[in-house]
Amino acid sequence: MKNVMIFYLEGCPYCRDARRALSSLLEEKPEYAGIGVRWVEENRERETAERYEYYYVPSVFAGEKKLYEAHPSESYEIIREKLDAALAAVLKEN
Repeated sequence: MKNVMIFYLEGCPYCRDARRALSSLLEEKPEYAGIGVRWVEENRERETAERYEYYYVPSVFAGEKKLYEAHPSESYEIIREKLDAALAAVLKEN
């Protein structure tokens, strides 16, 4: 199984959008169902979060490779598009 880790913060509006976008993408694109997703709340799993280089959340990693890092003011549509591209890249690589 292919896996991604998504770093997030509780209460972050961009992270809420990422969850909603991921849910939507999983419904629309059954090929993504084979990708395991681990959500990592950076305050609760600080030791894990400190091993990765990112500044903004949500941030998506496949192994050590950063596939997407959100930026302030990104719309839901942009977040969804970037998540889609990240998941497609995971499928393509494996």
